[in-house]
Amino acid sequence: MKNLLYYLLIFMSCMAISCSKDDSVNDINEDVPPNVITTPCEFDLSNVTANSTIKIDCVLDLKDKTVTLPENVIVEFGGGDIINGKLNFSSGGKIDGRLLSSKLKLEGGVTLIDPTFKFYAVRWNIVEGETNSDIALKNNSNLEDVMFFTKSLGATTFNIDKLDAYFEVTKVTSTTTNANWYPSQEAVNIPSDFNLVMTDNTHLRVFPAQLGVSREGAALLAVRHESNVTITGGVLHGDREERQYSVDDGQEGSHLFHIHSGKNVTLDGIKFVEGSVGSITIYSTGFSFNPNYEPTTGVVIKNCEFLKSRRMAIALTDGRDVLIENNTFTDTGLPSPNSSGGEVGYAINIEPDRYRDENGVLKERQRVFDVLIKGNTETGSRGGFVTLTIGQNLTVENNDIGTRVVYSLVSESKVINNRFEATGTATDSWAIFAAGSGVTVFDNEVAGNTIEGYSLGVVVGSNEAFVHDNVIKDCGAGIQISKAFKARIHNNTINVSGNGIQATNTHSNDIEIKGNEVTTSGNFNAYLANLNIEEEHKDYKIVLDGNKFLSTKNVTISNARGITFKNNEVNGGIGVGDVSDVEVSANTIKPNESDGIRTFGTNTSFSVLNNTITEPTGAARYECINNDADNPDVTIMTGNTCN
Repeated sequence: MKNLLYYLLIFMSCMAISCSKDDSVNDINEDVPPNVITTPCEFDLSNVTANSTIKIDCVLDLKDKTVTLPENVIVEFGGGDIINGKLNFSSGGKIDGRLLSSKLKLEGGVTLIDPTFKFYAVRWNIVEGETNSDIALKNNSNLEDVMFFTKSLGATTFNIDKLDAYFEVTKVTSTTTNANWYPSQEAVNIPSDFNLVMTDNTHLRVFPAQLGVSREGAALLAVRHESNVTITGGVLHGDREERQYSVDDGQEGSHLFHIHSGKNVTLDGIKFVEGSVGSITIYSTGFSFNPNYEPTTGVVIKNCEFLKSRRMAIALTDGRDVLIENNTFTDTGLPSPNSSGGEVGYAINIEPDRYRDENGVLKERQRVFDVLIKGNTETGSRGGFVTLTIGQNLTVENNDIGTRVVYSLVSESKVINNRFEATGTATDSWAIFAAGSGVTVFDNEVAGNTIEGYSLGVVVGSNEAFVHDNVIKDCGAGIQISKAFKARIHNNTINVSGNGIQATNTHSNDIEIKGNEVTTSGNFNAYLANLNIEEEHKDYKIVLDGNKFLSTKNVTISNARGITFKNNEVNGGIGVGDVSDVEVSANTIKPNESDGIRTFGTNTSFSVLNNTITEPTGAARYECINNDADNPDVTIMTGNTCN
């Protein structure tokens, strides 16, 4: 009884001292662990009773022993520490996360008092600054182990502030003979139901790979077969300028983040710097037609910054329900002092894998659908902003874009309401390319975009493109049509220095160009030449209906067939020659320095019907209709008026 009273008095005195020091514990620098008290404890845990609370405001050295605690003991933090041993919470209990470190082991049914855990590198054997591969590999396992360890104790939020360390991610750590290389497994993995919160002071770096030991596609951080994960803040550094490349660097390099069969994963406000193969890659386990397929689902990448990623910033090869929003992409795929820009060169590349089997049946190894790319800002990419190579229901909306967007083998996809303003070498290129053909390309839309400063606004070269209500200004040419099928080009406003609408040296079928307003300061309002001239294209049709060609430049249809030009307003003249199966009808034509309609060359199946022409105001030699063709009698002319 006397001994019990003695220990009780010591315990109560510790409690009293703890209260007097609470303020100093809370006022310490957040970058430094709060375990500021170094006084050795004058008690041990041998007499702790069930359902009791212990506050540690001294250094409790367990002397390499295991202490088994009774049920439901709560171990609180008072500025001290517990070191050199193990606490066994055999029947449940709680502990403050500030007492955890590599010097204390836990077992039993213990949980954290607070599910928010703050990580300090010095307490977990993380070596900061320049180091070697072996130590960087230990950094990798140490950080990952702490996250999974604290998660097992009930941590839901893992905070890291000041940290600057390298991590080795290119080595196979499995001890199994002939172990396979899994990049997402060798990365620092993040557990399920977990929030990793970092700050601008958090710098995680890929340890520079050396020639001969580097692997393609390694990753710094990964979510691998986990769900409900959020990563916020931090700066992730690639080894682009530090690693050694082979002569043909190809796909060499490391990513900064892998999402591998992840579910409900959010990356928010992270800065990705100089990923040596890219910044983020998103993919899944298994092929979509196999039972082991585990698709990535529900990914959000928002408010992030991607700087000088090599090859591409985000690669998406398998996943659905993906949102990429309010991010900034700068200088993707550009050459650097240490490396070429690599392949692709687009900030975002959506490219799942598929093939046709020996019976011609389409087999999708990977699938991407239901993707929204919205509210992002992009400049300086070598290839462009987004390439939608394969997929369904992919939308690029309301972005500020300095380069290009292209879609290819996609369906039910949209490039809408974006602002394109060419920067750098993009001034010598197109802004949007609607490409791709075949049965998997249909119901795609390019609409509501503003395009400025390119040599060409929109290229339409695919199936079932609906290109409407775009504004194309201060560009070289407006809209170019090439190998397009079932395209609808409606209600666009075009003000350019070259051809407003053009289709040359190509073929296209079932094209409706309607309700557009075209102004050009040079060349032609519309220029259709060498179009549908091959025998296999003899039944192809293109209709220009109800457009307004507002400048005084001409519309020219030359060496073409299958063209109907009707109900248009033309403030210049129309020149038609060397054509077949062409109709010019019901147009209102107000020529200036040209004939109203001039025919030339050798024509067949050509009619000029019911046009209203204002008599030319220029030189006397100009006429309302100048039938200057080699075979003028072939042209059917009726119902035209000259005012």
